[in-house]
Amino acid sequence: MSAHARKYGAVRIWILAGVVLLAVNLRPAITCVTPVLAEVKTRYRLGVAGVSILTTLPVLCLGVFALAAAPLARRIGAEAAIALALSLISAGVLLRGVPSPIALYAGTALAGTGTAVGNVLMPAVIKRRFPVRTGVLTGIAMTLMAGSGALAAGLAVPLQHVVGWHIAFAAWAAPSLIAAVVWLSRADRTPHARTGGRRPSGRRTASGPVPVQAAPQPSSRFLLRSRLAWAVAGYLGLVSLTFYVLVSWLPTIMRFQGHDWPEAATMLSTMMCVGIPCGFVVPALAARLRDQRCLVLAVTGAVAAGLGGLTFIPGQAWVWVCVLGIGTGSAFPLAMILLALRSATPHITTRLSGMAQTVGYLLAAVGPLTMGLLRSATGGWQIPLWILSGLLVPQMLLGWRAARPGAVQPPPLAVPDPVPDPARTMLPLHR
Repeated sequence: MSAHARKYGAVRIWILAGVVLLAVNLRPAITCVTPVLAEVKTRYRLGVAGVSILTTLPVLCLGVFALAAAPLARRIGAEAAIALALSLISAGVLLRGVPSPIALYAGTALAGTGTAVGNVLMPAVIKRRFPVRTGVLTGIAMTLMAGSGALAAGLAVPLQHVVGWHIAFAAWAAPSLIAAVVWLSRADRTPHARTGGRRPSGRRTASGPVPVQAAPQPSSRFLLRSRLAWAVAGYLGLVSLTFYVLVSWLPTIMRFQGHDWPEAATMLSTMMCVGIPCGFVVPALAARLRDQRCLVLAVTGAVAAGLGGLTFIPGQAWVWVCVLGIGTGSAFPLAMILLALRSATPHITTRLSGMAQTVGYLLAAVGPLTMGLLRSATGGWQIPLWILSGLLVPQMLLGWRAARPGAVQPPPLAVPDPVPDPARTMLPLHR
């Protein structure tokens, strides 16, 4: 094996390790809060509005700051942007450990901002670095995201009893800081990250190399005119809305139905653990299929069965929690792999990911706050669960459109001519 091949293999292994660490750190900052929400509420005397804002804030940040990921990656490179995102997660998690309500909200917003950038860039980096293994690596990433999120939710209550919830929050800064160092070291060695990993080409002449102007990149406005892009964004949004409503309120719903807090928190962790294998299988399977509509139907049906069971047969809560784990554990990975499958190039993947996650998470941010206020207004969880079930109809319709074969394509642009070679364009001398 040549030295160049060994170096290329080492770079791919290093990037793969970075993707793994990135995926591990994109969920714990969000899921570790919900199981100890009762303690946080009592300590800071938060009302329904304060708790609803706390659960909504990270999802709102995912939507607001997702749009900044693509411009940031173009300016400083994808690897450096991911390192910055992980640093923000570390800073936010540490700040949230400070015993102050202001630090709690500010740290949550900071961690949500870093998560937003990491969410957008991860599918684009996978497609650019591993174009042949996009489905498998997306599945691995989704599995790690679900697993780390479930671990954070499951350890929240035990850590709270041992070291207190402030330190339990701050403990998750360590893995994100390690991941930031890995990506920062890769950014230092990737001078051409802004061009998508390709070195600028050019011709060499007698007078030296002649640069070739890069093809102009299309404006992102073409995404706003694409029905397919809007379908992907809407599907991701409604899938995320369902997931974050359950992550935010499932322990409270279970407590309302007669379960104690430790059992209710375990149910949330169980729901997320059940979905872990689905996070690997669904993207890998979707990447092998030309048409993913059958997966949309199956996933939506599982979520509908779980929500219907909690609403009408609450005595079998553990069964419905597991069914919801299968549905939500499949729906979000399916929505994420569609970002890559419905874009023609890694560059389009980044832009589609930014647009879809901005629209999607802003839509999803409405969910936890609205459901919390509805519960306060109605005095129960029946009506919020009915509404959440009703939203599965537009979710299925948008997913049906997003899963049809096709790809988001930019409009054709004229490629400028290369800079002329003076040695060839010089006019002959006339006597």
